[in-house]
Amino acid sequence: MSSDSRLNRAYTNAKTVPFDDNSKFILFSDCHRGDNSFADEFANNRNIYFHALKYYYIEGFQYCELGDGDELWENINFESIFQAHKNIYKLLKQFHLENRLHMIWGNHDMVYKDPEYVKKNLSSYFEPIDEKDKELFEGITYNEAIILKHSESNQEIFLTHGHQADWWNYTFWRWGRFLVRVLWKPLQVWGIADPTSPAKNYTELKKVERRLKKWILSNNLILTVVGHTHRPRFPEPGQIPLFNDGSCVHPRSITGIEIENGKISLIKWEIATNEDGTLRVVRILLEGPQKLVDYIEKK
Repeated sequence: MSSDSRLNRAYTNAKTVPFDDNSKFILFSDCHRGDNSFADEFANNRNIYFHALKYYYIEGFQYCELGDGDELWENINFESIFQAHKNIYKLLKQFHLENRLHMIWGNHDMVYKDPEYVKKNLSSYFEPIDEKDKELFEGITYNEAIILKHSESNQEIFLTHGHQADWWNYTFWRWGRFLVRVLWKPLQVWGIADPTSPAKNYTELKKVERRLKKWILSNNLILTVVGHTHRPRFPEPGQIPLFNDGSCVHPRSITGIEIENGKISLIKWEIATNEDGTLRVVRILLEGPQKLVDYIEKK
């Protein structure tokens, strides 16, 4: 099956979420939340991420995670990840309870494509203090793709992880998981990166982006937001509308895409130093805001 076929299938089966100019979304991907071991790349940014997540919760944003949220290649089960970052999952639970949580699976958490696996592992957790199970993400569903559809203009924003354009990480993800667990995870402590990852392989990254652009061109220039490559992208109107929200494992920062007031922006959260030497987490606007309607193809 070609990358076009995989993307077409993801688009056809996508969950549709209506929105309008009053809607607010934050799009993050590639958090790669781990078990807080030496191989947990997310651990360095967890305080930045938690601060940003709390800001978006208070401000009434809906949260869309575009795959690879949980690092289930390096880690065998979700429980160890949950215990390492329990405060984050409890906050995500609040989004879920208010129907503001939309989750997409990527290649590193592709096990979530199985509803039974999700139900068994994410519905509840054991609380040692109370000695009983407590509800976590009861009834949650993971999707391969989501379409945000504007209620007035009918403009669509296609959200997916993007590994559909990466034949190895989509078709042979089990082999990739095996190699990461057995070979690359132990070598990470020595600074040796997994060469099969497009985030670490510039040549493969460009191939993935080229396949995604080709698909967008053949589908009436639908505005598409992906992750997977970890490289933020924010095209200008008139260019091929392929956006990338980056990742949450950049050195000392996380990047994401905001949709608010009918506009789209690329943002970064990082730690800044005040003049008195104290540290604070700040939001930085990288690109935009740009009106979404500017990306509608002119007939």
